[in-house]
Amino acid sequence: MSKLVTIYGGSGFVGRYIARRMAKEGWRVRVAVRRPNEALFVKPYGSVGQVEPVLCNIRDDASVALAMSGADAVVNCVGILNQVGKNKFDAVQHEGAERIARLAAAAGIHTMVHLSAIGADADSDTDYARTKARGEAGVLEHMPNAMILRPSVIFGPEDDFFNRFANQAKFGPILPIAGAETKFQPVYVDDVAQAAVKGILGETTGVYELGGPEVKTLRALLQDMLTSIHRRRLILNLPFVAAWLAAFGFDMLQTITLGLFTNSIVTRDQLKSLSVDNVVAEDAKGLAELGIQDTPLSSILDSYLWRFRPSGQYDAIKNSAKNLG
Repeated sequence: MSKLVTIYGGSGFVGRYIARRMAKEGWRVRVAVRRPNEALFVKPYGSVGQVEPVLCNIRDDASVALAMSGADAVVNCVGILNQVGKNKFDAVQHEGAERIARLAAAAGIHTMVHLSAIGADADSDTDYARTKARGEAGVLEHMPNAMILRPSVIFGPEDDFFNRFANQAKFGPILPIAGAETKFQPVYVDDVAQAAVKGILGETTGVYELGGPEVKTLRALLQDMLTSIHRRRLILNLPFVAAWLAAFGFDMLQTITLGLFTNSIVTRDQLKSLSVDNVVAEDAKGLAELGIQDTPLSSILDSYLWRFRPSGQYDAIKNSAKNLG
């Protein structure tokens, strides 16, 4: 019988790419998610019955253990950018990650890949980075041979980075941001998936920081995005005080409405993160050490941001028509 991998958060942005690649490797894939009915799109990644979504609550021992029953490897792709309801940073990114590693070790599973983030630091000012670091420590305590992946901002068709800003750019001449000069090293989602597959197959272990071939400021990345969607906008870098006041207002609105309004714009914790560069450390192992060719942003961006152009898929045709006659 073929081997089985359980991917926690396997229907998410990164998880689905790992699931697809593992199905191609011939493995059975169990996609552990909160809402299996919303993850049915993963089933065609493999042959009939090869890829199956299952119910799992990462905050519950019994649920996590059941999802990994009979597995040969586990992958944790669960992470959040904003705390909503019971899904707090510590509960998900620290305790949840440690729970998967602890139960996997108890079940005799020896292979684990954990998706963390560049900037994970137990002494960080941000809750996000602190809990990412605690999650790593919890994983390594129980699974010392686990593979830890720390990507910079990840881009791809389903990303919450370029898609979000491109959508905002549709509604006016100004694109307000904070941290315009903060540096990022965007990495393609399928490159991250390839790295995870190497860990699942047991080809390597250890900590890898993943970034693409280019380091750019947030301003420069958004200018690339605007070029791709054929729109001219003024990128306005807000002072951190003004941005903090806006973030505070959005956070309070989420609290007052008991989560009916979710702050998907910017939180105070995210603002703190924007004050620190998000690039691969000079002494870190990365994609090159894994034998993976990093994919440039320019080769992918147009393939999924075209829908934000003024005329969508017809934009190029309309521009060409202007030159007739």
